[in-house]
Amino acid sequence: MERKVQDGALDPDYSSSPVPMSARMSRGGLMMAYWSICSAMFWLVIAATLAINYGTVNALIGLVLSVVVYAIINRVIVRYAIDTGLSVALFSRALFGTVGASLATLIFFATAIYYAVFEGSVIAVAINAYFPSISVNMGYLIVVAYSVPLVFGGVQTWLDKFNGVLLPFYILGLLAAVVAAYNSGPDHMSWLNLGPAGGAPAGGWWSCFTAFMGVWILMLYTWDYARFGKSEDVEFHQSVNFGWVFYAFTFVINGVAGIFIANSLTAEGAVTEVSVVLALLKLMGFAGLLFVWISQTRINTANFYLASTNMQAFFRSTLNLNLPKFVWTIVVGAIVYALMLTNVFSFILKALAYQGIFVVAWVGIALAHIGYSRGGAIRPEYRSDYLPSFSAPGLVAWFVSSALGILLMEFGGDVASFSAPAAAIGSALIYWLFITRSGTRNFVGGSV
Repeated sequence: MERKVQDGALDPDYSSSPVPMSARMSRGGLMMAYWSICSAMFWLVIAATLAINYGTVNALIGLVLSVVVYAIINRVIVRYAIDTGLSVALFSRALFGTVGASLATLIFFATAIYYAVFEGSVIAVAINAYFPSISVNMGYLIVVAYSVPLVFGGVQTWLDKFNGVLLPFYILGLLAAVVAAYNSGPDHMSWLNLGPAGGAPAGGWWSCFTAFMGVWILMLYTWDYARFGKSEDVEFHQSVNFGWVFYAFTFVINGVAGIFIANSLTAEGAVTEVSVVLALLKLMGFAGLLFVWISQTRINTANFYLASTNMQAFFRSTLNLNLPKFVWTIVVGAIVYALMLTNVFSFILKALAYQGIFVVAWVGIALAHIGYSRGGAIRPEYRSDYLPSFSAPGLVAWFVSSALGILLMEFGGDVASFSAPAAAIGSALIYWLFITRSGTRNFVGGSV
């Protein structure tokens, strides 16, 4: 079936075939498309929450360590994705077989949908707070109605231009929010002393660091964007677009701003995306609403795009439904809206915690696979005609390590902070042991 959809006119997002060199994007265009992810309110809120629970210093240490680890892993992922042009869905076939890979695609698009629900809900709450005559449910509908058409065209049409135009306004809005928070109170250094009443716990930096492993889904986001990069731009993409520059801005700069803003604007109660948004609206008025709209709309272009392309790949491989991406984008929008209306946030948070374990385990297996293939010198087979339905090495490594991670997570307390690292390291070790014994039967030499 893959041969029938190789033509970019039939498969413009290359959900079922590698991205050819003729369809690769400029470094600037790809950067603007991917950097939509850096503007989520989530990055401000998670840093502030960690600072309140573990202390500002521990939170900052965790942020910096996360930048280092993300940058190192993404150097490997970016080069491999650019060299092969494969998506997460296609690459997963070499790891788990054609049917087994569908689980990876399912987890990917489900996670993207969940994040779209969260980020879209923030806009709806902001609209309702500023315009009380517009109900929250109507706000949900407005958000979905304009978000879906934004990603009809995909990465290569206008998402880079749209997000490129909005990026400076996000930066200006972030600066304005920091200035507004600065002017709201006389004590400008108290944010450095945030922490629990009993003082920052020993080893709190580890909990802060592992908390960011819960969003290793960004590495799958990176993969599906990086495959559109040109070979001559690989160093730029490894360092700037998907590397340490991106994560220094996304984690550290946003994180410091989030800690400072939350400390200044939310004197009491839990720090959430909603509480920070409401505080910004109170302080900045309509400018605050615009800032929230820009930040959340940018991140949701990535969420809706990746949810729709991976849903398309999932149903094409499992049910042979060869429908255009815009149809799946509409389906994603309908699901996002339905989830917003049901208000199942507690369930979604639990589901994301479990899915996060599967995601870090996938990353561990992917790194082991790439390492064993001599960094990509041996290319993986992705065509379903030449692969088994299920591949034991990948599936055993994935499920065993994920079960270990979930077990540790259920223990709670300090033990839970080792759940994601155990899943990532365990999956890589188990997979490596399997493939070193079975040889290179999961690889095919030559060009993809």
